[in-house]
Amino acid sequence: MAEHTGTTLPVCRTCGTQYAVPRPDCPVCLDERQYVGRGGQQWTSLAELRADGHRGRVEEQGPDVLGIGSTPEFAIGQRALLVRTAAGNVLWDCVPYLDDAVIRKVRQLGGITAIAISHPHFYSAMVDWAHAFDAPVYLHEADRQWVGRPDPALHFWSGQTHRLTDELTLINPGVHFAGSAVMHWNAGRGALFTGDIVNVGPDPRWVSIMYSYANHVPERPDAVRAAGELLAGYRFDHIYGAWWDRVVTAGGNEVLTRSVERYLRQEQAPPMKDGS
Repeated sequence: MAEHTGTTLPVCRTCGTQYAVPRPDCPVCLDERQYVGRGGQQWTSLAELRADGHRGRVEEQGPDVLGIGSTPEFAIGQRALLVRTAAGNVLWDCVPYLDDAVIRKVRQLGGITAIAISHPHFYSAMVDWAHAFDAPVYLHEADRQWVGRPDPALHFWSGQTHRLTDELTLINPGVHFAGSAVMHWNAGRGALFTGDIVNVGPDPRWVSIMYSYANHVPERPDAVRAAGELLAGYRFDHIYGAWWDRVVTAGGNEVLTRSVERYLRQEQAPPMKDGS
């Protein structure tokens, strides 16, 4: 099993994307949904992050759900989620940081059977994570162009849904990125893992769907409506967003529905069809 294979590879300081070879720019940051930092394009590496004092952070975020990130935060600052299911642990989304302590902790918890990622902003060090745990990474085919470090561990799915296990289904709602994904967990009262495809903000009574959060660009009303109608077909009490403690802990379906309807009212767009 290969570990730490990318410790010296270039990592964008602004978005955390790791690339297979040095390059002058970061395509993810040049895209209108992201940005190049005010100081221009800057690079680091996993080895430099470790040397600079970054450490892993593992904390509970919900029932059988552990958050994994780093302290201090780096780049976009998201945390991944280790979802502990009957069929094994699945890592939802990814982070740019990984070290021996995090690997040991995750192995003590049963390792990782698969990795699934919501969109290119969180591809980060996905290949290092895949190698450390000998786990496949599932990405939507529509976002293949954003992969900065190709690897045999990457598996591309297409269409609107992809069943990972009997409990977990990947869903492509078609907002933020063409290949965006959320993950539905049908255990218990149900949960939806969304990254910032459906963003949980400081007020957990509401979520938002944007084309660009960094640059405050609204998503197309038709796309928001279609995403809301698609996700209304699933039942979920929890919604797990992209950042620490951004979690809807009850009434997830109702939170999503009223948030989409508020957005459509603001845009003076036709409402959703009945999702019942």
